[in-house]
Amino acid sequence: MPAGIYEQMIGHALSGRPMEVCGILAGKGSLAECIYQGRNVDASAVSYELDPRQQLEIERQIKRDGRKMLSIYHSHPSGPAYPSPKDVSLAFWDVVYLIIGLAGANPDVRAFIIEDGAVREVPIKTV
Repeated sequence: MPAGIYEQMIGHALSGRPMEVCGILAGKGSLAECIYQGRNVDASAVSYELDPRQQLEIERQIKRDGRKMLSIYHSHPSGPAYPSPKDVSLAFWDVVYLIIGLAGANPDVRAFIIEDGAVREVPIKTV
């Protein structure tokens, strides 16, 4: 992931506190090339749902650009960067799930593959 996209994602999370934020990363292969900051229609500190209309627009833009959705990200404003039971139950996309934990002194970003209720952490590499 380019460092600029990584920093934009963290900035989005910090600016949305105390509510959760969410968004999508897209690109080609396994390299994120663009970030789409979403609107959390839950407007909640413990839950998120990307605005369905916005998500559809993002998906169309990704397709027009010849890219694919690589990751869905969201923040945990007062919790760790680890999927909650709700996060796990709603993980039905074949993407990497990125969580930005804001409970500590510095943002903590971790990545996960979530399949059939199983959570597996994967490394994040910034370039």
